Parts: sequence; C-alpha cells; structure tokens
Amino acid sequence: MMQVVLRTDIADLGKKGDVIDVADGYARNYLVPRGLAMKADKGAAQQATVMRRSRDVKDARERAAAEEVATKLVPQVIRLTSRAGGEGKLFGSITTTDVAEAVLAQTGIELDRRKLHLDEPIRAVGTHRVTVRLHSDVEFPVTVEVSPS
Repeated sequence: MMQVVLRTDIADLGKKGDVIDVADGYARNYLVPRGLAMKADKGAAQQATVMRRSRDVKDARERAAAEEVATKLVPQVIRLTSRAGGEGKLFGSITTTDVAEAVLAQTGIELDRRKLHLDEPIRAVGTHRVTVRLHSDVEFPVTVEVSPS
C-alpha cells in the first residue's frame, strides 16, 4: 500500500487534499501519471492541509450561492405551454432542458439541466415538481405549471 495525496476530487476514492492508502500499482500507473495524486511525504502533508482548507472555503461559497438560488426559485412558479390533446396529454414531453430554459427566461437564473431531476419527462398538463440539486447539501423543489397552447 502507498499513501497518496489527492489533487482533485475522485468519485469513490476521496476529495482534493485527502491523504489515502491505495495499491502501489494504482498509484504508480494511474493516479500519479495523470496528475490526480502525488506521493505523500512530509511536504505533501502540509500541502494537503492547504488543499483541504481551500476546498472547504470553496465548498462553503458554493453552498451559500446554491442556498441563495433556492430562496429565489422555491416561491416562484415556472410556467410552460405546450401543445396538448383533449384529455390534457401533451404531444411530446417536457424535459429538464425545457425546464432549465424556462427558468432562465422567466427568472434570469441559469440552471444546468443535469442538476434538475425528473423521474420521467412531463407528459401531462398541470402542476409538477422538479427537484433541483445544486450542491450536495442543497436540494429543493421547483414548481412547474404546464398549460395547453
């Protein structure tokens, strides 16, 4: 086993600045050559502390920004129109991309469609909830009202 300091966040392994134990071959052949980690020594331990501190500051800043967006979007109702049949079924569907574009047009807040979660695309007229996850600790619902055009 070899101790390494992560230089970037790696899923299922750790976050930037973490000192972790990994197999020698994994460190030597994958992590270090790609610049994802560096071998842990005395100087690296201090550098890891600095990396963790900067990561925590950045994380706090991102969480605050996400909470600010949440306080603006939660009380709003995003309105969309789409062609619909007689029983309220839409011709086609409304996806996360459509919702993100409507949020930008109606509120001026730009959301990444990958941060929006729909169990399945919206296929009916009415009021729907779309979950937005801007940060690992900030998840909130956005109300979307679909009306026939």
